[in-house]
Amino acid sequence: MSLLQDLRGQYHRQICQTILGERNGVLNNADKGSRISRKLAQGIAEQLPYALCPHPPLGQRAGSLFEKATSWFLEEAFRLLAHIRPGRWGFFVADPDHPSRDITHFEQYEHLSSLSRIISEHPELSTVLGAEYLVKPDILIGRYPLEDAEIDARQAVLQESEAVARLTPLRKKNRSPVTWLLHASVSCKWTIRSDRAQNIRTEALNLIRNRKGHTPHIVAVTAEPMPTRIASLALGTGDIDCVYHFALQELIAATQSAGSESQQEMLETLVAGRRLRDITDLPFDLVA
Repeated sequence: MSLLQDLRGQYHRQICQTILGERNGVLNNADKGSRISRKLAQGIAEQLPYALCPHPPLGQRAGSLFEKATSWFLEEAFRLLAHIRPGRWGFFVADPDHPSRDITHFEQYEHLSSLSRIISEHPELSTVLGAEYLVKPDILIGRYPLEDAEIDARQAVLQESEAVARLTPLRKKNRSPVTWLLHASVSCKWTIRSDRAQNIRTEALNLIRNRKGHTPHIVAVTAEPMPTRIASLALGTGDIDCVYHFALQELIAATQSAGSESQQEMLETLVAGRRLRDITDLPFDLVA
């Protein structure tokens, strides 16, 4: 078994132990009102070789645990791929107790902190400016700027030069205080409903519009079992890079066995159209 395959198994074990389970005979990532949703969720769960959570968490708690499990998986995968994309990486899960982890503390969005402060001092401006710029992704992946010694490790690229590369934020000495560079924004949705899909798209567009500097990777990870609901988020281009499923191989097998031609056709469209990938594809796409 490869290291990445083993890591995928650990990720699934963590999800099964802490999140995925039945409530009143229905798996908590299924829509209890949809027969095909229940069937697909069951088909995925039957392929995961782990005991399910005996007391699955409700709504927001399930989402929070999914975010933490996914962040853990990505951090461990980045370690496996450190030789491909070296650097000091930070993985920050949305947490109201740690406000320093919002986007205003990253290089491309630092300017938004001033706008936020002005609105807090003058609440009447919120009706004019709105609050759409205050994006709060579930997982933020940042890269820490480089010391000159790191840049010059193989050859004299800079030699602490004062004449060149004085504005790039990747060079640590160019910023005081030093700020992380936002490398990726990861939205985690245990399930997908139409309102949640729209929220993710709005969040993505605001990350694109309000940046100063390069656009971070903008992706979504889900455990939604219905391809047609995944399509509400995955179809189209321009906002989200791609959607990743926590168990795509298992979803493909479950869809083939479910007897729903429409769900199978949609899943094939998403995969062939490069709009849906497995969770193990995500770390590679992020270090590309």
